[in-house]
Amino acid sequence: MTDAPGRDYRGTVFLPQTPFPMRGDLPKREPGWLERWEKIGLWDRLRAQSAGREKFVLHDGPPYANGALHIGHALNKVLKDVINRAAQMSGKDAEYIPGWDCHGLPIEWKVEEEYRNPKGKYQGGRDKDAVPVLEFRAECRAYAAHWLDVQREEFKRLGVAGDWAGRYATMDFPSEAAIAGEIGKFLMNGSLYRGLRPVMWSPVEKTALAEAEVEYHDHKSAILYTGFPIVTAAAPDLVGAEAVIWTTTPWTIPANRALAYGGEIDYALLTVDGVAEGTTLVRPGQRFIVAEALIGAFAKEVGLAAFSVTRVFKGTELAGVIAAHPLRSWEGNQGGYQFEVPLLEGEFVTTEAGTGLVHMAPAHGEDDFHLTRAHGIAVPECVGDDGTYTVQAPGFAGLHVFKAHDAVWAALEATGHLAGKGFITHSYPHSWRSKKPVIFRATPQWFIAMDDANQIRAKSLQAIAETHFVPDMGRNRIGSMVAARPDWCISRQRAWGVPIAVFVEKRTGEVLRDQAVLDRVCAAFAEEGADAWYRPGAAARFLGPDRDPDAYEQVMDIVDVWFESGSTHAFVLRDRGLPVPADLYLEGSDQHRGWFHSSLLESVGANGFAPFKAILTHGFVLDETGRKMSKSLGNVTAPQEVTKQYGADILRLWVMNSDTADDLRIGKNILAQQAELYRRIRNTLRWLLGNLDGFEEGEKLPHAELPELERWVLHRLTELDDRLRKAVRDYDWNGVYPEIHAFCATDLSAFYFDIRKDSLYCDAADSPRRRAARTVLDALHRCLTTWLAPVMPFTAEEAWLARFPSEDGSVHLEDFFAVPAEWRDEALAAKWEQVREARRGATQLLELDRKEGRIGSSLQARVRFGTAGEAARLLPPELWEEVLIVSEVAIEPPGGAQPEVATDPAPGQKCERCWRVLPEVGASAAHPTLCRRCEAVVERAAA
Repeated sequence: MTDAPGRDYRGTVFLPQTPFPMRGDLPKREPGWLERWEKIGLWDRLRAQSAGREKFVLHDGPPYANGALHIGHALNKVLKDVINRAAQMSGKDAEYIPGWDCHGLPIEWKVEEEYRNPKGKYQGGRDKDAVPVLEFRAECRAYAAHWLDVQREEFKRLGVAGDWAGRYATMDFPSEAAIAGEIGKFLMNGSLYRGLRPVMWSPVEKTALAEAEVEYHDHKSAILYTGFPIVTAAAPDLVGAEAVIWTTTPWTIPANRALAYGGEIDYALLTVDGVAEGTTLVRPGQRFIVAEALIGAFAKEVGLAAFSVTRVFKGTELAGVIAAHPLRSWEGNQGGYQFEVPLLEGEFVTTEAGTGLVHMAPAHGEDDFHLTRAHGIAVPECVGDDGTYTVQAPGFAGLHVFKAHDAVWAALEATGHLAGKGFITHSYPHSWRSKKPVIFRATPQWFIAMDDANQIRAKSLQAIAETHFVPDMGRNRIGSMVAARPDWCISRQRAWGVPIAVFVEKRTGEVLRDQAVLDRVCAAFAEEGADAWYRPGAAARFLGPDRDPDAYEQVMDIVDVWFESGSTHAFVLRDRGLPVPADLYLEGSDQHRGWFHSSLLESVGANGFAPFKAILTHGFVLDETGRKMSKSLGNVTAPQEVTKQYGADILRLWVMNSDTADDLRIGKNILAQQAELYRRIRNTLRWLLGNLDGFEEGEKLPHAELPELERWVLHRLTELDDRLRKAVRDYDWNGVYPEIHAFCATDLSAFYFDIRKDSLYCDAADSPRRRAARTVLDALHRCLTTWLAPVMPFTAEEAWLARFPSEDGSVHLEDFFAVPAEWRDEALAAKWEQVREARRGATQLLELDRKEGRIGSSLQARVRFGTAGEAARLLPPELWEEVLIVSEVAIEPPGGAQPEVATDPAPGQKCERCWRVLPEVGASAAHPTLCRRCEAVVERAAA
């Protein structure tokens, strides 16, 4: 860049200068930013600064404190953090209280594993049932406290901002008191009751389970067909025939007390005329009753070679029919199974599978229970809490139900009533903790009524209709669940949790509903925790001096952890003076049956309204090929490893570049792509900062004095600002940050920056064109750093302080830049869309010239537009020279064969300072290698 030996023009060019490095080096730098925010008390300053603003409350659904964070935790908390930060920067007071779910079976299970582990601290020498309950609860508390602290630090490392010092936990003493108080509300309003009803039961964990604690896996189940001989019927030809049932739970046969039929179903009375070769269970001459529509399938399954149908009749003819239990004549029945088995009409009976007749075991099925109870049939307790038969299953006592099929088959075969047996593989409920199959089992449990005078179901459905869902499909999902669900079983037969602190009068069986007793319980829990319930003398203490503790049963069941987490709004929001209902609940889509569901029922039942105004759900995280992550497959992406290799900002960028409403994918290739996207955004910020070096407020030009190109950029900022603020209002962030990235890469780096490099580097410092560009760069920096701050808090902070250095300043103390309404100009935007389209056509020709060696760069070219073409009408030649980054643009005079656009080498010499090729280069005696503009800038600088 010299015109002669000794002359150097490099110092006259305004090259970018910034301390903001090209490399982010995030894994090393991010911890330093966290330390700085802690040092300057950023969270407390935000709260003080926001005093008086409208509150925004995203109530945190508590993660479970029993292990290190996984990628799903990271997705969830990052999305919450982005929404909170964006709400704060849009002018709200976004107070966020992170919390943890600390009670329940998973933690008990871990402590018990330590007891059983021969290499653990007890060398497998502790029997859980022999450990004093208070000691066991203390170990559970210590386990939860450890993992709570681990997870808190991991969340903080992800850049999640919140009141970490004031976090909540369900095991905090005030929390336990509040949970007991919420149970007390249902006790006092009458919705809490104890009843016998089948519930999901884990024989391994010896407790009832909620639907949200159950997952479905393929399971190999035994099956059987068995006949119940008819002993009494109005139609004589039915007596002696066998009503045949099919079941996938042979172990429930000892608990059978009735059969169900469909009143409008056509049934057939058939006689076996012949059996297939090898068939030994059915015999010629046997008479069976099955649904006419299922005869073919039945005959194939049990091996009927020939049969005849005596007659077909409606199910209503089975009313009043009495059968015998198929084990009545079994020699091993120890005198049991002598009861009658009535046939009852059931609306739930279909002909989709089986025989069209359904065996009813009232202790082991919802339909079974309700139908038999409606007819006054007692519910036997044939199965104990460990899954073994009780004495109420004569001949099978002590046998585990999952190992009972051979014994049941053999007993039925001995009576001659086993018609078929085998196995099927089907979807079956399992405990998501132990991964073992569960059973339906009727036990005395505590329930909250859905349809009593409190009308929880009806009120919940109304609340769902009034809630804003993102995406909206969540409304139907949770609505259908609430509409169909039974009464809420809230009791668990475990030790680590908040007890259902109620008393039952032994003489009457009545539940004690006394507010004074409840108040004493809650006061004690607030001071001592729920351990107070388990201490000696607790019953006398809480019942008070006017009641005899021996006259009352002290309930020792604990409350379902879903009730606990569902009541967090009461002690996290209400007790801290935060608005109720919360603005937003945000969790994975599985929480429609989990936390969203329990929170809705609990709040509606206790307060009459939902605890949220809006619900946002996100999908699950899969690997790059769409497979579920598992250690065995080796496809797990751990957030700790991502932050170690790439930094938290890359992980956060992945979240916000994904469609979070659907399942997300992550892996090495996807993370590498996110790192590349981050690099482009960082380069944009670096270029802005470099070209704003030394910028002062006095340089700014009024909007009216800006060139069209600058005003177009400002218009684009209004469009993006609208997009961002709509996302803040609607909680729908899908596509927002990909759009901001595209703006940086396409509108800025590949267009605006490319065009304005010449002016920023080579114009005089105070030239209107350069001042206009730097006016826009100032707005771009303020907009982009604040827009990026919610998703890339570390990088945005670095980019802000690189320009506005401060000991205690922070971009996170700023609001989103207030974009003036006057910047919006739709007509200008439409015009510049045409300009860019015309530019693309000319650029293609210039690229061809470069490839074929006619020019080295676009500045060595001239572009000619025909007067009839659109380009000639859009901009004058001098502006086209800027936009096309060429040395000359000519508009061909009318007449002749005009090209729409053509290119050729520019006439003249190359300016050694700006590299434009112009005829005027060489005309100056003092600076023969400079163009007139560069000569003037150099002379002025030297003066």
